[in-house]
Amino acid sequence: MPTVSERVRALHAQMTLEEKLAQIVGYWLDQNGVVAPMQSEMASGQQDAGHLIDVTRNGLGQYTRVYGTRPVDPVERAAWLWDEQRRLKRETRLGIPALVHEECLTGLAAWKAATFPTPLAWGASFNPDLVRDMAEAIGGSMRELGIHQGLAPVLDVIRDPRWGRVDECIAEDPYVVGVIGSSYVTGLQSAGVHATLKHFVGYSASRAGRNHAPVSAGPREIADVFLPPFEMALLDGGARSVMNSYAEIDGVPLGSSEEYLTGLLRERWGFDGVVVADYFAVAFLEVTHAIAADRGAAAAAALTAGIDVELPTGDAYLVPLAERIRAGEFDEAYVDRAVLRALAQKEELGLLEPDVFEDEAPTSVDLDSPRHRELARRLAEESVVLLSNDGILPLSISDDRPSRIAVIGPNAHRAEALMGCYSFANHVLAHHPEFPIGFEIPTFLEGLTAELGTDAELVYAEGAAVEGDDRSGFDEAVTAAVDADVAVVVVGDQAGLFGRGTVGEGNDSESLELPGVQRELVEAVIATGTPVVMIMLTGRPYAVSWALDDERRPAAVLQSFFPGEEGASALAGVVSGRVNPSGRLPVSMPRSAGAQPFTYLHPPLGGASEVTATDPTPVRPFGFGLSYSQFEYSGLTVDSEVAAGGTFTASVTVTNTGARVANDVVQLYGHDVAASVTRPVVQLLGFQRVAVEAGQSVTVSFSVPTQRFAFSDRSMTRIVEPGAVQIWVGAHASATAESASATVRKTMTITGEAHVVVPSDRRLVTAEISRLFSAVAT
Repeated sequence: MPTVSERVRALHAQMTLEEKLAQIVGYWLDQNGVVAPMQSEMASGQQDAGHLIDVTRNGLGQYTRVYGTRPVDPVERAAWLWDEQRRLKRETRLGIPALVHEECLTGLAAWKAATFPTPLAWGASFNPDLVRDMAEAIGGSMRELGIHQGLAPVLDVIRDPRWGRVDECIAEDPYVVGVIGSSYVTGLQSAGVHATLKHFVGYSASRAGRNHAPVSAGPREIADVFLPPFEMALLDGGARSVMNSYAEIDGVPLGSSEEYLTGLLRERWGFDGVVVADYFAVAFLEVTHAIAADRGAAAAAALTAGIDVELPTGDAYLVPLAERIRAGEFDEAYVDRAVLRALAQKEELGLLEPDVFEDEAPTSVDLDSPRHRELARRLAEESVVLLSNDGILPLSISDDRPSRIAVIGPNAHRAEALMGCYSFANHVLAHHPEFPIGFEIPTFLEGLTAELGTDAELVYAEGAAVEGDDRSGFDEAVTAAVDADVAVVVVGDQAGLFGRGTVGEGNDSESLELPGVQRELVEAVIATGTPVVMIMLTGRPYAVSWALDDERRPAAVLQSFFPGEEGASALAGVVSGRVNPSGRLPVSMPRSAGAQPFTYLHPPLGGASEVTATDPTPVRPFGFGLSYSQFEYSGLTVDSEVAAGGTFTASVTVTNTGARVANDVVQLYGHDVAASVTRPVVQLLGFQRVAVEAGQSVTVSFSVPTQRFAFSDRSMTRIVEPGAVQIWVGAHASATAESASATVRKTMTITGEAHVVVPSDRRLVTAEISRLFSAVAT
């Protein structure tokens, strides 16, 4: 049993079976539009809920998406929620309020709330401090509206960009995912809202990048790649909730895996929070996995494994489970275990206090305050990645530089193109086109117009849509480009869910070519001879070697991963030069769809070789990003030896050889020269974002636990193995010592016996990062 207070135990002791079950389910008040997988099918099979009073006669565990299922005025909805919580206290026998959960991946999923950059942009910023501040602001909005639990962050490590949910992920490197995801957790929870880690575990390793497809990852890949971000977010970030993955690993659905949900999560890591089901995941044990004969069997399997709360409804945990218990076919002790955890969470959130909801509901809220917008702007600016530039950027508006600019492309004048699939606009408002977005979000065309003012004449042509093969707009686009000094072509994705877009949940892709005829549009504009700046607004990296390395290519290419409400201003600032780009790729830019899955963390056999005709080498590597300045690295020093399990130091001099102040993301890499199992040819050990004045140098130091080199040995024990390792600083994962983008590699020796890593003595982050979590109780 979990450690719980006497108050919780006394409350539990009074409960009937029906009251217990009511505390471990959710209720979805408004199932309007499709925002969850198979929602229509699952809803049609549910028992008629009847009147709300009848539904909650035994109490209620959680309210599902009170604000985020349809557009409701936040103040009016808050007034309803406060009244409803008081009714639950007054009219149910035990008087326990409901916990309210909501999506919050790119900001609170509510009408009129700020929309921040998508998680891929968090990764591109390499700025965990800023992500923490963003999450704190999001949490503040949630708490103000009576929301207690946020369904974020997503800690799935990217393995295949064809997967639609890459939009929701942070990076292909588990360390970056863990650091930035943990920062989000600490920020959200500092506002009094519990973070929920998704999706535990291995979800992103689905075959061929298909959503809900089987996962064939071995136990070592799970342990060394997919689990560390969750371990960091729990033990360093202090996350209080975990959500299971829809996936099955080697034939076992995670929703029924006692090995992971109890053995690892609870017994090994010591997690004492709450595990919630991804929407309909309990029922899916019957419907899509076919390991349960009916809903009662599915409920028994999930509860035994360790899923405490069924979301979004009580399809399995209510009547089917009650019948099974009364028939003597299931031990009620598993229900008791889950109820105690759910009540302990409510107590932790203040929901068991006598005076909770006795105050008045908010009569005004600002969900898109100047603080929200400042954070959104900074994160958008720091996440823009400059992939190529022949010198055309930044544009200089003067007598001898461009003054007539053609702005072309399907994403040049659409606000929806700036937001991810879990933004309220693309997630919910897609079903309600009669409603406005509800906050200010200029398009790129509007942002560039405001940026340049009267110094430039802008001419707009859409050219083509994001999807489809309609080329009827090409002529207008070509004419606009011919008459311009420069053409800015904005291409990319439309985020959505389950077929409503080109990327997002359920929108997996067989191809990594730009959707529709967008490549043809860009090439038609290039053929005019007018210099072209191509901007990609996407939720995944695309195979665009033709735009980066071919002879006839754009003069510059910018990558922006759904930069949110201030994205247009950020991109316009980069184009004008007001913003010096400093984003770095959190995921490799693929060569082709056929080269997937790929990760920069591959062993020697995972790269290009003479024994295969295919080349998986990305066209731009993990960590890559240009600036309007240049950086040189020199004077790397590394400890010559360190005991296994100890900490070593490395320092390097970073010189800005350009003419303007710039931010650099200094990346420390390593390689285990010879190990008992194959290891990556390159591995990120640490990173720091630093500002360097023009012509100046700074010294950047790292304090690195040798556990950054830890791996699962042949007995599946996590160890730091003694032996030689190489250390270097580079501008990206494939930087070599032949250029200024990397230092000469230093060899360090890890000495002593193999060090076994245990949860009570784990140090997975560098000292520079650990300060972010120093105030978190682990």
